[in-house]
Amino acid sequence: MPAKPIKTNARGYIIPIGGAEHRAVSKKPPIHKRFVKLCGGKEARILVIPTASEVNETGPMYMELFKELGAKSMCMPLDQREDCFDEEMLRALGKATGIFITGGNQLRLSTILGGTPVARLIRKLNSEGVHVAGTSAGAAIVSEHMIASGRSGPSPRESGVELAPGLGLTNRVIVDQHFNQRQRMGRLLAALSFNPFACGLGIDENTAAFIAPDGMFEVVGTGTVTVVDPANLKHSSMSRVRKAEAVTLIGLKLHVLAEGARFNIETREAFPD
Repeated sequence: MPAKPIKTNARGYIIPIGGAEHRAVSKKPPIHKRFVKLCGGKEARILVIPTASEVNETGPMYMELFKELGAKSMCMPLDQREDCFDEEMLRALGKATGIFITGGNQLRLSTILGGTPVARLIRKLNSEGVHVAGTSAGAAIVSEHMIASGRSGPSPRESGVELAPGLGLTNRVIVDQHFNQRQRMGRLLAALSFNPFACGLGIDENTAAFIAPDGMFEVVGTGTVTVVDPANLKHSSMSRVRKAEAVTLIGLKLHVLAEGARFNIETREAFPD
């Protein structure tokens, strides 16, 4: 469960990004510029966690980007679970005003970070006002229920998605990334059939949802955020279909939100830009 904030609205922003925004790194993309501003601008101290990626250049690339945008930045290479117990790492993390989790393999994130002092400290810091952004795999893990893998395609199917525990910064949403580019509507719907309490956020590449402490998020970027709201789900056949069969879901509500549009996760209301 998300850690409780010390005072009302003290929680930091949660910013899932749909991935592939690194292609615009040299252009100083607006998602990262806004993140740096939110974290304190020239006073920002952003800690990059590249655990999901096995490419050595990933962490330093984002670290240099944030420095170019005027922030202080450092890379925390948490490659093994034992690294997440290191006191020096925890002290460095505790000084951050922003945390950025890179893309890669989300199961590396859950198996290396999950249940460690680093994961607990990230939740605590976010509850106290530190902003947490994640791209691609880093976006998937921000929620309590994380999509680990699943089938591409437009329709939900039994065995169409595999879920794993996420960081638990929020239990209000389930995030899927590279959404329209990789045709992931089916697996997001399958995930929601298991947990209709949460809203589904399907986030396109180079697009982000800036989720404020009050539950209102704004879309930033060149694509869309597809919101699937199962609050009024009347029927689901997931419990009785056979393996790989299509699933019936009745009563879902869907919104497609482009830059500037907003959605309140608490009240389930959408607003144009």
